[in-house]
Amino acid sequence: MKKVVWLVAFACAMVMGGIAEAQQGVWLQIEARPNLRQAQERARAYSGAFADVEGFALTSGWYAIVLGPYPAAEARAKLSELRRDRLIPPDSFVADGSKFRRQYWPIGATATPPNSASDTAMGGTALGGMANAPTNSGTAGSETAETGTGTGSLVASAPSPEPSAPDLPPPGTDTQTAPPAAPVEETPAEARRSEALLTRDQRETLQQALKWYGYYTGAIDGAFGPGTRGSMANWQQAQGDTPTGVLTTAQRDALMAGYDKAQAALGLKTVTDEDAGIRITLPTAMVGDPRYDPPFAHYDATNGSGVQVLLISEPGDAAALGGLYHLLQTLQIVPMQGQRSLQDDSFSIEGRNDRISSYSQASLKEGLIKGFILVWPTPDTDRMSRVLAAMKSSFRPVGKAALDGTMVPTPADQRRDLMAGLELRKPAAARTGFFVDDKGTVVTTDAVLKSCARITVGADHKARLAHEDKALGIALLTPETTLAPLAVARFEGTAPGVGDPAAVAGFSYGGVLSAPVMTYGTLESLKGLQGEDDQRRLAIRTLAGDAGGPVFDQNGAVMGMLLPRPGDDARQLPGNVRFALDAGKLVSALKAAGITPAVGTGTKSMAPEDLATRGANTAVLVRCWK
Repeated sequence: MKKVVWLVAFACAMVMGGIAEAQQGVWLQIEARPNLRQAQERARAYSGAFADVEGFALTSGWYAIVLGPYPAAEARAKLSELRRDRLIPPDSFVADGSKFRRQYWPIGATATPPNSASDTAMGGTALGGMANAPTNSGTAGSETAETGTGTGSLVASAPSPEPSAPDLPPPGTDTQTAPPAAPVEETPAEARRSEALLTRDQRETLQQALKWYGYYTGAIDGAFGPGTRGSMANWQQAQGDTPTGVLTTAQRDALMAGYDKAQAALGLKTVTDEDAGIRITLPTAMVGDPRYDPPFAHYDATNGSGVQVLLISEPGDAAALGGLYHLLQTLQIVPMQGQRSLQDDSFSIEGRNDRISSYSQASLKEGLIKGFILVWPTPDTDRMSRVLAAMKSSFRPVGKAALDGTMVPTPADQRRDLMAGLELRKPAAARTGFFVDDKGTVVTTDAVLKSCARITVGADHKARLAHEDKALGIALLTPETTLAPLAVARFEGTAPGVGDPAAVAGFSYGGVLSAPVMTYGTLESLKGLQGEDDQRRLAIRTLAGDAGGPVFDQNGAVMGMLLPRPGDDARQLPGNVRFALDAGKLVSALKAAGITPAVGTGTKSMAPEDLATRGANTAVLVRCWK
């Protein structure tokens, strides 16, 4: 008979508990903390995102942070929605309030849930008794877990005995001004036990935080091997703690609090740009919505951040990739200093000056060129280097989409038009040079070298000054990467005659045209106006950009190098008077610099078109960049 009565009472309790739950609602428990101070801090943080945050002391002595209450019929749908959107930790669960005691949040609240452990109603008493059973704390999705933790907080707890709940402050007490409780120091063994309860997501997030601060360089896999342990020890040492290689709960909290704050300030978020076909993590708090100007998706700076992101997306081949590599280096947002590398199927460019820094990368796969450019203020390099690391590790081409819908590779001579909306860097000076050996060594006028931060030859091949003869006004440039010129200058072996034809191959318009211009004239004298025997006077109309270019005779041999027009305000020479450095003097200077020039005598006059081809293959654009 007693057994029947007990069963009836138990059934009534369950029914009454279910009625109370349906009437009063349930909560979503999203975190639990071991002391009141920590719990209030987390509740305050969640209140910035949710309007229905509450906090209750638990029968275990911990403090729960919950959302609600919600009607029981809607709670599970709400839980699934918030979990799916990753707004709450994955181990959050529906709590009926049976293990709640007094309310501590919002500050001053005094409510006690009707079906809590302190309720003396039949249903509450029955459920309160059941609450004293052992729990599987920290298990994701557990209906009975009390201490579910958050991925963002990385706090896990082992099952603990049921101590008496600590006294809560009297109603209305402002606990924010009360002295904080001293944190409980964990032993290494306790730290390992609490760490063992972390979910894989929590472990991966911890690795991400360590990588963000530069302590971890390995893969984000949730496996705590030697690399992760070493990074933890280094972090601990940097904080002045004993480097055990195992973070305590308090240390994990401190690490994640700084990481969360940094992430929030930058707004780091993985986005998928469907038009560009790129998935990447972007600092969304620092850049705006995209605007499209193929081959770029522009994410311009907002809130005065000075940060700019460009996604690169276009169809192309290896030639188009190389052309893009050279063209990007003509942009103002790509400073000249910094390492750069071009491979068959990818490139990377680092640029920096005292004002801005940038990083560019792109790769070619299956006929599509995909990449990105990040630009930031140089003083913010420490923080932005972490953003760059996140962008590099997250960058993924998606699908077959590209910004150029025609899917036709763009010719190199048309690609400059694709830079619309971006300011091109202009050289301080642009002159002409010509190849004097098969390694790509270039001779040119030294007038182009004044105050250059960087010298380039051809499309954009960086070169260094190998030799300079100020008396003759010449400079020898060696490209940093060996070039294979189509033709090398062949110097004349016998002196030409006065009145013979002469032609200059030069970049008259400073690189506006992709090929040199051939300008024709005659040799007027074998000496300068004052009898200089190292000069030859020409009757020819050239422009400033032609200076340094080769002067050909009618047989295609080089009779000299065109010198800059002398500047003399007191005297104005006729417009067709120009001077060239004598070939013999030039050959001697080249030999002194270790170059063995080709010398030969041609006996057959070349047709104008053949001479133009010789000039186009021999002459090269030389530019000086500030």
